[in-house]
Amino acid sequence: MFIERNFFEEWMRRIIGRLDHLESRMKKPDRPSYVVDGEKLLDNQDLCFMLHCSKRTLQRYRVAGLLPCRRIRQKTYYLESDVANFIREYLKPIRKEKTQKDAEE
Repeated sequence: MFIERNFFEEWMRRIIGRLDHLESRMKKPDRPSYVVDGEKLLDNQDLCFMLHCSKRTLQRYRVAGLLPCRRIRQKTYYLESDVANFIREYLKPIRKEKTQKDAEE
């Protein structure tokens, strides 16, 4: 089965054009990032990825007063410095205790 070269090239242009169109529609717009006093704000999704935890865990930290947050347009944000302080104060000692137990065994 032979296809004329012009016919094949025309169809390939159509297919490639359609794929380019679909690709441009699939690209997600960049999420807006907020800055307060020169400090970047992280949202729940960013922090969940960073701390390897769920949104519910972040809520527990907020309710316990361990992790300060700010609300902007019904969305929760955290200052980078607050997150760094939280990690330094509450997450590092847990890891140190585990390593000390491992060393004793």
